[in-house]
Amino acid sequence: MRTDSPLNQAGAPAQPADTRQVIRPYGDTTGDGMVQMSFTLPVPAGKRAEAAALQLAGKMGLEPASVVHSKPMGPDFTFFIVYGRVNHLIDYAGIPVPPEREYPLLTAKQVNLAIRRALNRRLVVVGACIGTDAHTVGIDAILNVKGFAGEKGLEYYREIQVVNMGAQVTVAELVERAKAEDADAVLVSQVVTQRNAHLHNTKQMAAAFHAEYPTAVAAGMGRPLLVVGGPRFDTVTPEDLGVDRIFGKGTTPAEVASYIAHALLPADTITDAVRETGGAEGEETP
Repeated sequence: MRTDSPLNQAGAPAQPADTRQVIRPYGDTTGDGMVQMSFTLPVPAGKRAEAAALQLAGKMGLEPASVVHSKPMGPDFTFFIVYGRVNHLIDYAGIPVPPEREYPLLTAKQVNLAIRRALNRRLVVVGACIGTDAHTVGIDAILNVKGFAGEKGLEYYREIQVVNMGAQVTVAELVERAKAEDADAVLVSQVVTQRNAHLHNTKQMAAAFHAEYPTAVAAGMGRPLLVVGGPRFDTVTPEDLGVDRIFGKGTTPAEVASYIAHALLPADTITDAVRETGGAEGEETP
């Protein structure tokens, strides 16, 4: 590209470079615009139901579209998978880069050292699945020593005392146990999302803790740190729910442990712990 003159050979001003990165979905061949989506309609399975599914797909911009799978969901509902082409384009270059994690990731050794220096006791974490949610996979991935994604859970951290209450814990039971254990942090996992149950349960939990600790200034200053995680919290903020932090899908134990340390411990304690360990990644024998 020439940069020595703003004029081209004809003497006209040079046109600005096109910085767009236009993309469209990929199905069978690059840029063919093919997508696959699934949904359920409240109608009995059959040809008429498939026609309704195709009409819906057309109104959503899939043209042409085909029903590649349909299955009755009881007598009055049908599940569909539809495959079709969309004409929409995306300027990938115009999408802002999401913000990075606002705190550095710490090793287990660094977390343990910072807790020991700052508290001179073990940091207490109480975790549970609340309401009717019986799925412990999320809370176990963070708390159990076997962990998730190759990382050991918080039970592995020698300076963290973990109380895992399991599934279908009521909000009242969680508050009572957190107070009895003098918890520093409360971790709640919500996997069941039908009718926004995860949002309702989390708001109820947060309200109960705020009511139980009416004189608290903030997390770590009169009440436990309130942390919630699950697959469908991406449409809300912590302020919306009354909690201190929301973690989404794919969160690892190290991310949660690092956040708890940064949220509850003095910054200079963490800085000293990182400096003393050389800032290197690694595991610590419990």
